[in-house]
Amino acid sequence: MADAFRNERNFTADLFDGLLSRRVIAFLIDYTIVLLLMFPAAVLLFVFSILTLGLGFYLYPVLFFLMAGLYFSLSLSSSASATPGMRVMDLMMTTESGQGPDFLTALLHLVVFWILNSVLTPFILLVGLFTDRKRLLHDIALGTTTVRTSRWYEMN
Repeated sequence: MADAFRNERNFTADLFDGLLSRRVIAFLIDYTIVLLLMFPAAVLLFVFSILTLGLGFYLYPVLFFLMAGLYFSLSLSSSASATPGMRVMDLMMTTESGQGPDFLTALLHLVVFWILNSVLTPFILLVGLFTDRKRLLHDIALGTTTVRTSRWYEMN
């Protein structure tokens, strides 16, 4: 299989048109969904905690991370290679081979984003202004890129 990243003619500028603003809006949509999913998860965790005689209560501090990790990993590793927020904004993630990320890559993408964001603050978003293909630090570290879905399928 041809390496999609190394073959620059596969990546034209229109794949990345308006990408950073779309990623920010997709981020806000996705985290709103994660926060909404927290309510039923907290209720289920409460029931689980009662059944385990209180041991489940120790999971409350990491509930957000568990929910966000599952949400992003399952949705990015799906056949759409996008979260629901990314789908709304016509975005998808692809790896260097031109395929969607697997579960572990999607989970690492989120974890590396959280680590870099906590260390470097949200200024890591500025990196996208200066890189080709509008990639952020965690995209570069994991060999992924985000493209416009409709334009990606027009090309391939």
